Amino acid sequence: MSQANSRSFTIRVPATSANIGPGFDVVGLSLTLHLTVTVTLAPPSASDPARPPRISYSGEGADEVPLDAYKNLTTRVALYVLRCHGISKFPGNLTIHCANEIPFGRGLGSSGAAVIAGVLLGSELGQLNLPVERMLDFALMVERHPDNVTAALVGGFVGSYLRELDAAATEAASVPLSEVLPEYPPDAGEEWGMDPPQPPLGIGHYVRFGWSQSIKALAIIPRFELSTAKARSVLPQEYSRKDLVFNLQRLAVLTTALARTPPDPELIYEAMKDRVHQPYRKTLIPGLPEVTNNITPATHPGLLGICLSGAGPTILALATGGFEAIAEDARAIFQTHGIEVDWKILEIAGGSVVEPHP
Repeated sequence: MSQANSRSFTIRVPATSANIGPGFDVVGLSLTLHLTVTVTLAPPSASDPARPPRISYSGEGADEVPLDAYKNLTTRVALYVLRCHGISKFPGNLTIHCANEIPFGRGLGSSGAAVIAGVLLGSELGQLNLPVERMLDFALMVERHPDNVTAALVGGFVGSYLRELDAAATEAASVPLSEVLPEYPPDAGEEWGMDPPQPPLGIGHYVRFGWSQSIKALAIIPRFELSTAKARSVLPQEYSRKDLVFNLQRLAVLTTALARTPPDPELIYEAMKDRVHQPYRKTLIPGLPEVTNNITPATHPGLLGICLSGAGPTILALATGGFEAIAEDARAIFQTHGIEVDWKILEIAGGSVVEPHP
């Protein structure tokens, strides 16, 4: 841009699939659907004085997303990051356009992507140069489960955990979300909500696992939304030792098996089974048991494993081929329950990026 102090940049954040069978709240996988946020900062002029941020939105969820900067999740997270660094408000003459490919409420990490986009936006607007580890701290103050946001931030197949913190840090990390991202009343001025809680250092830690380049992800996406809160509400408070051992055994195998070339379908299919969340969510997703039990490597060559994506209702099939047969047979099962689906073949994505415009 030609005017002095003008600046523009683009943020790209991938979709994610969490759990991947036995890895409930532990592993996440980044996928090639993206939330792309294009940002323009222009200096004020006589004809266009300093003004509130202008937000526009296209793609998935465009009819649902608030365009008020104090209600939109991405900009609220950005303001949280800025205020934690002593910057009280957005810069004037800020224009933001979000182009979104990630379906809402389908288990593909749409809210996690919005949160990561907000952390990156805050860091870039404030020219804070936050390291990845610190950006993850901010994300985890908003999204309290590390699997989606970590995969969205760093990319690939990722395992993560929340560190046990000292008493003071644990108290900060358990601050109600309403205090981190307050609901701004209609008459809120710029001075409202000025002292947000600082994230503790080092809340989340992660490792990136290997991934065989021959494996792609087939997302089978039912045409209905399922909120994470509703999907979590059906889970038990306690599990048997037998079920926990079942998942731990399979997760230990899965994180190595998916990195091997050629991948072993028999090994991976069994390792992607789960007893911690999928059995309890089947009542919320008609057709889930039939899809996960009837579509196997024996019946569908190329399939490696199949599971619920995140909280659902999307089904994630990992495969090296045979994608259309897998998808269409899953479609037929869902149709017997009166549910239509869409499907997409996705690659494993890299992490989030910020690209300055020339």
